[in-house]
Amino acid sequence: MKVTTLPILAALALPFAAAVPFAGLSLQNSPIFDLKPSWSYVDCGDSSDLIQLQSLTVSPDPPEPGKDLTIMASGLVEQEIEDGAYADVVVKLGLVKLLAKQFDVCEEARNANVTVQCPVHPGKYDVVQSIHLPKEIPRAKFQVQVRAFTEEDEPMLCLNLFVDFMKNPF
Repeated sequence: MKVTTLPILAALALPFAAAVPFAGLSLQNSPIFDLKPSWSYVDCGDSSDLIQLQSLTVSPDPPEPGKDLTIMASGLVEQEIEDGAYADVVVKLGLVKLLAKQFDVCEEARNANVTVQCPVHPGKYDVVQSIHLPKEIPRAKFQVQVRAFTEEDEPMLCLNLFVDFMKNPF
């Protein structure tokens, strides 16, 4: 797996993380089918964070290795975000830490050609971004922890992403 794919996914979510609990769905009386989500996220920040997410969806759902993944996000930016904003990203496979790195949020947005670029002015934003998921992604469960801050170390967001590539659609 190219470890950079998950940080890009996290970087795309950076401008828009907030509280949306994700409830799993399972069929009653059926030990065979488990339709729990293959991805979810949790906002670990609070209402004083500079970025508040209103919605975050992906297509296809579930994400599929070797295919394009489109991320659609809507959110509210409370204060201007300028160059120097950064995100501490940790990617884990189970208990094993695959990556712990600090990313420049504005640089990552520029490199990924995201439609929202720094400086990001206060207001509502809708972002649609596609990335290619490498076919070599192993069948495993990944966790991505994102802690983002302004250049002045003010909290921008706290986000935990969970992606399960072990599931088969059917």
